[in-house]
Amino acid sequence: MITDVEDTIAAIATPAGRSALGIVRISGRDCRRLLPGVFVPKHQKEIVPFRPILGKVLLGRDRYIDEALLTYFERPHSYTCEDLAEITCHGSSLILEQVLSQVLAGGARLARPGEFTYRAFLNGRIDLVQAEAVRDLISSDTIYQPFSSWTDD
Repeated sequence: MITDVEDTIAAIATPAGRSALGIVRISGRDCRRLLPGVFVPKHQKEIVPFRPILGKVLLGRDRYIDEALLTYFERPHSYTCEDLAEITCHGSSLILEQVLSQVLAGGARLARPGEFTYRAFLNGRIDLVQAEAVRDLISSDTIYQPFSSWTDD
């Protein structure tokens, strides 16, 4: 059972392997506070909620690892009903791990499997059936599998 729901959490939100894009997700009360230590907007001075922002992901204090998009979702209008950010960068495992390391160094902890959905459930964003449906979708092997329990209500 997860008891530390007040922590700011982070994880790579895309499957392992090479891809054009990958996402690192961050959620919790310190989400917005740690973003300036990880991401520098290219053209604007501040992070605007609900608007993707082009910028660079920091690697240390004065180096950059990748150009990326940051989307910040202000609570309660996010998947978890908490402050939440997604950094969309190139999908190399190396880059994603480095971005995640920067976020963790900024004060977040590594999210446990299913913890973003667990928080969505705890915060009333989704109910138990919806949380189970998310699990079924993620683990489905066929296009029909996740829809087998749906009804025409």
